[in-house]
Amino acid sequence: MNEISDIRKNYLDRLYEAMTMVAEGCYVYVCDIKSDFSRWSERAVDYFALPGKYMHNAGAIWAEHIHEDNRETYDKQIEEIFAGNNSGHDMQYRARRADGTYVVCTCKGTVLRDVNGEPGFFVGSIKNNESGGIVDSLTGLKNLYGFFEDLKGIFWQRKWSTIMLVGITGFSDINDVYGYSFGNRVLQSLGRYLEGVFAGRGNVYRMDGTKFAILTSEMTLLELERLYKMLRQKHTHDFYVDGKHLSLSLNAGAIVLDNFEITKETAYSCLRYAYYQSKLKKLGELTVFEDTLSDENRQTVEKINVIRNSITQNCSGFYLCYQPIMDAKNETLKGFEALVRWRNEEYGSVPPMQFIPILEQDALFNELGNWILRTAMLDGLDLLKRYPGIVINVNLSYTQIEKHDFVGEVMGLLKETGFPPENLCLEITERCRLLDTELLKNMFSAFRENGIKVALDDFGTGFSSIGVLRKLPVDTVKIDREFVKNIENCPSDQSTVEFISGLANAFAAEVCVEGVETESMRDFLRNFLVNSFQGYLYSKPVTKDEIFSKK
Repeated sequence: MNEISDIRKNYLDRLYEAMTMVAEGCYVYVCDIKSDFSRWSERAVDYFALPGKYMHNAGAIWAEHIHEDNRETYDKQIEEIFAGNNSGHDMQYRARRADGTYVVCTCKGTVLRDVNGEPGFFVGSIKNNESGGIVDSLTGLKNLYGFFEDLKGIFWQRKWSTIMLVGITGFSDINDVYGYSFGNRVLQSLGRYLEGVFAGRGNVYRMDGTKFAILTSEMTLLELERLYKMLRQKHTHDFYVDGKHLSLSLNAGAIVLDNFEITKETAYSCLRYAYYQSKLKKLGELTVFEDTLSDENRQTVEKINVIRNSITQNCSGFYLCYQPIMDAKNETLKGFEALVRWRNEEYGSVPPMQFIPILEQDALFNELGNWILRTAMLDGLDLLKRYPGIVINVNLSYTQIEKHDFVGEVMGLLKETGFPPENLCLEITERCRLLDTELLKNMFSAFRENGIKVALDDFGTGFSSIGVLRKLPVDTVKIDREFVKNIENCPSDQSTVEFISGLANAFAAEVCVEGVETESMRDFLRNFLVNSFQGYLYSKPVTKDEIFSKK
């Protein structure tokens, strides 16, 4: 073992003190390469149960604390540094704490050389990524909370900015093939790559799941679009993790912040809406909210902001309309579908397609969803007194279904209102089918065990419709109006309705046709295996009071 002289030890201590001044919040280390003698942060010594603040062969000692999944990479980098073949390292790994559990750390170090170019000291810092509530433990980036803290500052300064949300499609395939540890390293690599690309030009955040956000006041939208194209090209054709070539499928949405009369939560909802437009409809191309910065777009955002604030005020301005569902054979009333609406003095009555797709990206939507369910149940009790045996259909959103306790919430509302579960039918739309099939299967089974019916809405509009029907227990399939508006004259639509109705009947599900507008359309549809009709032939959506005003 090489001994260290008092002079070099004194210099090592001075380096350590200098490092602690510039590496706030991190564990600092300084190693004399010639003697392999190190000075480490006392906080690190206590936290990780190291032998002491001075250590010989600290690299090997520290290696024993690094998780086996990360150790090989760490050992190679340290070996290269001490062999003089590398000038530093920058990596992430899991390190074992004194209590035996692991935390994710970001370690950065560099070699200081003397005047002759010989390596003298190896200095660096280790950042404990779990030491703060605004830091993502996996990537070391600021998390969703940190994002909103910084966004709050942007709004306070009223500083023109742009936000881009980037995410990965099909990430579960990577986990399935390579394992979750490798999947985590993919996210770490993408996060660190983004951090490097936007260094000095914007802040990068790890958001929920496989998504990252970039908040910039330095780049124009055009610059951001060009950079995103480069990112897609890089991660599709030239992305490697642990020597493995991967092709990542990226999606991205963006919003320009130039209207600070809205809330930061509204801006984030619009951003997520743009992201899912990119994912579901634009094949991953960068989608800017409304693709325009016109006055019309500004009014849209302001309208969403007002509607969103209405949710926080006990859902003021929201109300339900009901459209009848009729028996296909004898045209007796079978039930009503509850449809949400919103109005106020400034904007009048706003149709749901102008706000539901955007608000579905908002955490507040669960509050609105519960209001819709509760109101439909309470209205349904009155409707049942007049029309015994009818079923009330209520649409569910993606954000409601993905909640782990959603079944319990529904059962709680049934108990609270006293509405009979056998008279409730819950409808899921196309986007809900993107959720894990096993989750949906368990949820549907739980509903049906409690007497609640389940329907697939807009059947046939999504690529996964047939697979969903084969795997999930449903009571009703609703054929979208797109397939029936030309049913009398379009052979392909006729074949589609015949196929869907036959398929549904094969799985013991009833068929409801939406968009029935004329008597001739009704009569033609009776040639198929359909059970019920819904459309303007019978009634447009009306309020409960309007229903009771009719004789």
